[in-house]
Amino acid sequence: MGTLWHNGRIYTMSNENETVEAVYTDCGKIMDTGTLAYIKETYGEKIDQTADLKGNTMLPGLVDSHMHLVGHGERLLRLDLSGMKSREEVLAAVKEKCTLTPIGEWIVAEGWNENEWSHSELILLRELDEISPYNPVILKRICRHALVANTQALAESGISEDVIQPSGGVIGRYEDGDLNGVFKEDPAMELVTANLPGITQGYVERALRTAIKDSWSLGLTGCHTEDLHYYNGFTPVYNAFRKVIEEEGMTLRANLLVHHEVIDDMQSEGFSYGSGSEFIRFDAMKVFADGSLGGNTALLSQPYKDKPQTQGVAIFSQEELDALVEKARRFDMPVAVHAIGDLAFEYVLNSIEKFPPKKGLTDRLIHAQIVRKDLLDRAKVLPVIFDIQPGFVPSDFPWVTSKVDKQLLINSYAWKTYLEMGIVCAGGSDAPIEQLNPLLGIHAAVTRMKPEGEDNTVYGESERLSMFEAVSLYTTGSAGAILEQKTRGQIAKGFDADFTILDTDIFRNSAEKLLEANVAMTVIAGKSVFQSVKYTTKND
Repeated sequence: MGTLWHNGRIYTMSNENETVEAVYTDCGKIMDTGTLAYIKETYGEKIDQTADLKGNTMLPGLVDSHMHLVGHGERLLRLDLSGMKSREEVLAAVKEKCTLTPIGEWIVAEGWNENEWSHSELILLRELDEISPYNPVILKRICRHALVANTQALAESGISEDVIQPSGGVIGRYEDGDLNGVFKEDPAMELVTANLPGITQGYVERALRTAIKDSWSLGLTGCHTEDLHYYNGFTPVYNAFRKVIEEEGMTLRANLLVHHEVIDDMQSEGFSYGSGSEFIRFDAMKVFADGSLGGNTALLSQPYKDKPQTQGVAIFSQEELDALVEKARRFDMPVAVHAIGDLAFEYVLNSIEKFPPKKGLTDRLIHAQIVRKDLLDRAKVLPVIFDIQPGFVPSDFPWVTSKVDKQLLINSYAWKTYLEMGIVCAGGSDAPIEQLNPLLGIHAAVTRMKPEGEDNTVYGESERLSMFEAVSLYTTGSAGAILEQKTRGQIAKGFDADFTILDTDIFRNSAEKLLEANVAMTVIAGKSVFQSVKYTTKND
């Protein structure tokens, strides 16, 4: 016995502007679509529940193709610095947090972004010492590729002035040679973060619950997330996902990217690529090839304009990256590689060309921001998809133009160009780095403008996407990234009954209406997990 969905604008996303009048679902699947009369006539006796959409707009379930689900929950639980517009505002918030925190307890805050401040001078160790001499303090940059710590945090971590900078990491110093509290990239940051008080299983589970509830409210029915290397390692984090999603029934389709450092753990636990359950499945091997633009650690082929002494950081040499990709192939796995700078992107293409994936598998190039035309020509003939974050355009511009040479920006953030070249693209947020809301990502892809209304500049007008193309990033694109294009991402017979229902027809209104749209209902496997009002009724 199933459910009839009708009385709304139902976009299939199979073709542009294609709609159906009604949908019939049963056992978590779409059994059929068509006119209301056809569905009633064909399935009348089997329909035991009716979902009146009340004029709202139904889409295939939106999926975030790249995020960190536990990290997003942490952001919601911790002091959030991401909306603060000055270093003074950040310092004031941290100072207040210190007054409310017992002496000796760690304070971890998330999301500072000096590019959004009126003055971009960084907050460093000595300033943190002034406001917090007794609490270890860590402030993580919005990109999570840099942090600043105070003296107490360094002391708790056993870090002295003669600490040696690790390969692939950056440790900042004042002009006088003293540590300034800045640590960039995991090899350096882990010198501090590894000494945080033990993360309990309860904390990870609470972060997951918080993140999933927020995802539902934003219309997300699934995500591709990378968390397994952190929070006590592979098994505890996987167990947290199982408990919250499967045992507690907080349904969300979670594809788990597997950090290269826990690949062996996955294998020893008896799992492999594509294994798992209906709602939790193991995905590609995740590798970081470089850092971030904001931290000047994304690996470029030319020096940074604002710091000509550096071209960024190669997390791995070409040989080391080759070895990691080869290892993934031994496990019959695709790779998902974080590559923001064009030289990092080039390294990744070199490795994929040397060690292509097993036939039928597709690699991911995550972010694909700073890219040259010659690299695009190489990528378009490879079995790769671009895992892009449209929200990076309003976040990175205009400050990125002061960091990256104009010639390198010609084919960068070029979502329209990628699609026109036949490169499949999936859309994500990189939350907690950016806001999770997929409607903000769609708005960024369509307008290439900042959403606040303070700046009407269009950053790359020729690269704007149509509304259909933008929504496709989060539906058919995300499905294609996990090779589920025949079961997810469309409202069609035989597909999963995952729906995002909005109170606004985003295809018939201006793009600005995206900023006002609300989620009316989120449906996963035919069951509502979030709704603003009651839409379903039992039939007599």
